[in-house]
Amino acid sequence: MGHVDKTLSCRDCKQDFIFTSGEQAFYAEKGFENNPVRCPACRSSRKQRGNSGSRSERRMYAVTCSGCGVETEVPFNPTSDRPVYCRTCFQSR
Repeated sequence: MGHVDKTLSCRDCKQDFIFTSGEQAFYAEKGFENNPVRCPACRSSRKQRGNSGSRSERRMYAVTCSGCGVETEVPFNPTSDRPVYCRTCFQSR
């Protein structure tokens, strides 16, 4: 399959970038069906942010550890029928 370089427009910065024939061959080999939507610079920047650009902060819930009684926070809303442990007590179990 003969691939030809394509000029694409980045979704984030709106700049044109070249989707080379080599990159197209790589995408085809991996089974990717869609062209990239971001330029290499924006892809790299997004990876460094951990793909969390638009995610909101995780809600934390204050609890008392069932093992040692220390105040801690957990990322889930605990129910009264199950014990909740701080990181130290949880890892020692």
